[in-house]
Amino acid sequence: MPKYKNLLLASKRRKSKSKKRKLTQREPESLFQERAFNQEIEEDEDETGFKLKIAAPSQEHGVQPLGNLYFNPGSVNVRNTGLGNLQILTDELVLDILGLLDATHLGLLATVTKSLYIFANHEPLWRNLVLEELKGEFLFNGSWKATYVAAHHPKFKLSGDDESNLKIIDFYSDYMFQSWLCANLEMKPKWLRRDNITRVRGISVEDFITKFEEPNKPVLLEGCLDHWPAIEKWSRDYLTQVVGDVEFAVGPVEMKLEKYFRYSDGAREERPLYLFDPKFAEKVPVLDSEYDVPVYFREDLFGVLGNERPDYRWIIIGPAGSGSSFHIDPNSTSAWNAVVTGSKKWVLFPPDVVPPGVHPSPDGAEVACPVSIIEWFMNFYDDTKDWEKKPIECICKAGEVMFVPNGWWHLVINLEESIAITQNYVSRRNLLNVLEFLKKPNAKELVSGTTDRENLHDKFKKAIEGAYPGTIQELEKKAEEAKRVEEQRVSFWDSAKADTFKFSF
Repeated sequence: MPKYKNLLLASKRRKSKSKKRKLTQREPESLFQERAFNQEIEEDEDETGFKLKIAAPSQEHGVQPLGNLYFNPGSVNVRNTGLGNLQILTDELVLDILGLLDATHLGLLATVTKSLYIFANHEPLWRNLVLEELKGEFLFNGSWKATYVAAHHPKFKLSGDDESNLKIIDFYSDYMFQSWLCANLEMKPKWLRRDNITRVRGISVEDFITKFEEPNKPVLLEGCLDHWPAIEKWSRDYLTQVVGDVEFAVGPVEMKLEKYFRYSDGAREERPLYLFDPKFAEKVPVLDSEYDVPVYFREDLFGVLGNERPDYRWIIIGPAGSGSSFHIDPNSTSAWNAVVTGSKKWVLFPPDVVPPGVHPSPDGAEVACPVSIIEWFMNFYDDTKDWEKKPIECICKAGEVMFVPNGWWHLVINLEESIAITQNYVSRRNLLNVLEFLKKPNAKELVSGTTDRENLHDKFKKAIEGAYPGTIQELEKKAEEAKRVEEQRVSFWDSAKADTFKFSF
């Protein structure tokens, strides 16, 4: 068992003993209270430490967290001795430098020292080489290095399991260990427990608009996919048969679905590749015929642009652990996400609350956030427990639809292999927001899903005015009235608050 895990278990045992001593000093008023108290202890213990996936391999080449070094005073970190003068560089920088090398030189470098052996075998380096050189024409072979070798030297037998046989003693690195841990960590129960979203079934379109779309509030819709053929049909076998040799967008490459499923079955990495294709309906028209837009989202004003509209719908397929880190949907649109198979954990923050660990640039063009979704849960999830504005969370299961209002930050992670359909749309409720977004000075950097970013605002506005004359002016008038009412309301309460200081007795 890894020393890191031993430390966690030791800590768990210490906490358990401490709480048991407290229990003997406490006199419960009833047997019920005693059982409840014991249950609290058990729940606390369940949250301590980490639980690894059943199929998790042992630590990549024996890498240990840096903290373990301090429990082995006689040890010397071979990470430093093997790097020589380069030891002053961070692990990230060392890997960035190695990322400039080709496969041959990486292989040679791995023979120089124990430290360089571990760095040169870091899986993301080989993943990049596979995707750059082979694009989507690869058969995943248990690891990215084994996949690369099998493609270029098929007679040389190298499997993912064989690579992990060579273990290096006394290599300590938090960065390298966390990469392995995030790839193999199960979601903690407490990360899945909170479910504070509003759930509705059979709601009318008018009520949806009034209660959720106009106030810009997320909601989970149940029962509106019951008539979709996709719910009954979209199994692995069915999709593989229907799509044939059609290739779909998977990260930076295009892949056949059969090859992607082979990858997703064997992948154990921090950021699994995600099938996210905006042209699936054009590529495979039968898929387009097996779902339809839920009644709540039928008004989509971007449709006035016809084929010139930005990308707006995607089929999404991914294994457990895949997903999307924190982002706001493109072009100030709202969105709906329908789970066909599987389940997804959602975490959402309102537009005025930036999630912890997320750092958007001042102009909103770029967002810096943790490398992986699991890393965010490990390091930042608990930060929100004392926040006044807590995130909205839920698990969206097959047959359910998530409504994501414009401007909301959201993170999504697949809890199992999942297939979903998502669409971004513009209705009268967010038309003005979209037009304002599209005309921003840095629209060239912000607008997405189209090659004509700078002219999209003018094209869209002109098309709306042609198809729906007077709509923009009417919405602007309503917005001004709402703003005036809000200002009067604030002014009234400010004056009332000031008057309270004039009271005398």
